[in-house]
Amino acid sequence: MSVLVYTESLKGKFKKNAFEVASYAHKVAQDLGTTVTAVAFNAEDAAALGTYGVSKVLNVSYDALSTFSAKAYADVLAQAVKAEDAKVVILSSTADTKYLAPILAAKLGAGYAPNVVAAPDSTSPFVVKRTAFSNKGFVHTEISSDIKIVGVSNNAYGVVENAVSASVEDFNPSLTDGDFAVKSVEVDRVAGKVTIADADIVVSGGRGLKGPEHWGMVEELADVLGAATACSKPVSDLGWRPHSEHVGQTGKPVASNLYIAIGISGAIQHLAGVSASKVKVVINNDPEAPFFKAADYGIVGDAFEVVPELIEKLKEFKAQNA
Repeated sequence: MSVLVYTESLKGKFKKNAFEVASYAHKVAQDLGTTVTAVAFNAEDAAALGTYGVSKVLNVSYDALSTFSAKAYADVLAQAVKAEDAKVVILSSTADTKYLAPILAAKLGAGYAPNVVAAPDSTSPFVVKRTAFSNKGFVHTEISSDIKIVGVSNNAYGVVENAVSASVEDFNPSLTDGDFAVKSVEVDRVAGKVTIADADIVVSGGRGLKGPEHWGMVEELADVLGAATACSKPVSDLGWRPHSEHVGQTGKPVASNLYIAIGISGAIQHLAGVSASKVKVVINNDPEAPFFKAADYGIVGDAFEVVPELIEKLKEFKAQNA
């Protein structure tokens, strides 16, 4: 009876959150006195999961699963749970897994707790700490079902190396045409940039930048920091930036280690979507901007003066510490 973990990948390469959920699963397995088995889809280097405590990898090599399908993936995971007699399933809390997890829970008759931010408080009873009320508070949730599904928030637990030797086995689930009744017609991805979901640092801009022609300094700061770029809802609504960069309660949630907001006033919907970030830095020329109340560090000043100077200082620091 192992702890089962679903590890996300893109074009055969594991995402950062795959290593984080594997690390989390290793901790849970230690507490339960068992091992970790991972399910991977078309992974090129499945054995790499051993670095993060995975003892066995069930690798599903199936071309039809190269594109995410919630129903098909849930069916595969349900079969893996039964094959491994797993009682705890660990996955991330991304948009894909929040679509997949309820389907999997229904198949298994399992309790599901998303947005988990720490290792279990206890395993008997099984209690986890989760964010609630748009990240404004925490709840401690007991999962009392026989099979338990835990969704771990990005950057909540961290990537922890616990090297073991991982065996890799081909896993051949039974799938039908019904599993692929819903198909992806088109997938639009931002190429050549750090994605918001995987980023440790996010640099975000708002209407205070006055127009899309000034976005170069946001991208330059992000490039220096190795960060993802994002924007507030009004910016994407105005067409200055693509909707894929819109973060907040009605956009993509952000749980980065560092979130830098430039020219964003801090409407409640925006704050709700980024409050899970560990450190928030705000640059705004309005000292009464609501965002300053939620910020860890604030700079009152003109972004067109502050940001270029910040970029230069960071470049100097990197050159001196290369």
